Amino acid sequence: MQKQFFSSLFLTILLNLLVKPIAIFLIDATVQNRVGQAEYGLYFTLLNLTVIFNIFLDFGINNYTTKTIAQNTHNSTSYFGNLMAFRFVLFIIYCIVIFLFALLLGYKWREFYLLLFLVFNQLLILSIAFFRSHFTGLHLFKTDAVISIMDRGLLILIAGSILFIFTSDTSRIEWFIYTQTLCYLLTFFIAIFLLRKKNIGPFLLWDFNFSMSIVKKSLPYALLILLMILYNRSDVVILERFHSNGRVEAGHYAQGFRLLDAVYMFGMIFAGLLYPMFSRLLKESKKEVVALLKTAGNLLIGGAIVLVIISTFNARWLLSLLYDNVQTTAVFSFCFLIICFIPISMNFIFGTLLTASGRLKTLNIISFFGVLINFTSNVLLIPSIGAKGAAISALITQCFVAAIQFYYAYQSIQLNITPKALLSYVYLVTILLLSGFFSMYFGLDHGLAALMQLLLGGLLLFIFSFINLKNIKNILIIKEETNNYPIN
Repeated sequence: MQKQFFSSLFLTILLNLLVKPIAIFLIDATVQNRVGQAEYGLYFTLLNLTVIFNIFLDFGINNYTTKTIAQNTHNSTSYFGNLMAFRFVLFIIYCIVIFLFALLLGYKWREFYLLLFLVFNQLLILSIAFFRSHFTGLHLFKTDAVISIMDRGLLILIAGSILFIFTSDTSRIEWFIYTQTLCYLLTFFIAIFLLRKKNIGPFLLWDFNFSMSIVKKSLPYALLILLMILYNRSDVVILERFHSNGRVEAGHYAQGFRLLDAVYMFGMIFAGLLYPMFSRLLKESKKEVVALLKTAGNLLIGGAIVLVIISTFNARWLLSLLYDNVQTTAVFSFCFLIICFIPISMNFIFGTLLTASGRLKTLNIISFFGVLINFTSNVLLIPSIGAKGAAISALITQCFVAAIQFYYAYQSIQLNITPKALLSYVYLVTILLLSGFFSMYFGLDHGLAALMQLLLGGLLLFIFSFINLKNIKNILIIKEETNNYPIN
């Protein structure tokens, strides 16, 4: 079982790293070039609006399903029916919240029309994730791996073909949204077909007590996710509504946000791996928790520093690889947004530790203040400097959340940070910055400079022990031991 799990985990990561960046950088970027900044800015804003409230579609159900199905495979059919009914109720609530909010924001007929499809797409996305949780619970890991990238794979195939064939009839965003809907629908029905082969679903069973028990168990976690999404995704909604040229500014912001969105999934995968390990080790050995925290932190944060410094020194060149028309606003936004990946990486590490230790109340309070800071700084900065203000606001918020989460994690496990460890970070940053200024001073080609800095960064990560093969091997051993460990 363990061998199967790890081979499938590797397959899932590999497929996602291959397919999803192609979808983001090739398809999404080409679509933005084709439809223009204002049109894509509208789409990006409405998409983020649907994402902000999609916790109402999930409410922690997928996490609950994976755990419950794994422990009660004989009752998987019953669980499926009850959870499907509960999700249907959640979808009605989600629609009411979304469209009421859209009314308050002053959206008109076309925006509501696009929202209708985007809301439906979110339902399909979360339903597919729900089906995947059943595959995982039934230990059908390879099936889950394939389904995890099927929608994006289809999007690359279909949208790519449309972009190649129809060069003049793709100036409006509607066609892209319709294509997404088609891809999600195909994936949805294929997932149902595979579930039916296991004699599971689709049908509805309503049990009020069952639904209420899920709400009680999931409410603190659901609130946390909602608050986190609010300070991560609300920037562009405020930008589009509060700035005089909001849609164009939202388009520039989307250009800067795209790379951050791509690397974000690395942190998500990392956090998903760490959570069960932290949960187990907190019950067994705080010493091992500290060791795991340091190893994981060095890997993710060290890697983030390398990525951020390379990206900021070569910002305009990187954006020009993706977009036909790169404005200073997009470059500025990109630089501030990609720097966010450093505090975001810290949040993945320390936030996951606090979640595993049951500090959801603490995390909810931190996230609430994160929302307040984000909203206040956006309202103050966006009207005057647009997308630049939204990017600055994002960095301020992420740094605040990271600092507070680090403080509480530091207090909870008595984390000992040695001067040697701090110096390693100082040396890494200093050498990479000097290499960047060296490249600028001598006018090196950006492609060559980025490659040299990447190789140098990788070497430095080994020299200063950010990448320690022995410690990584220990993590894999812990993960293997944790695979069948019950998480409460």
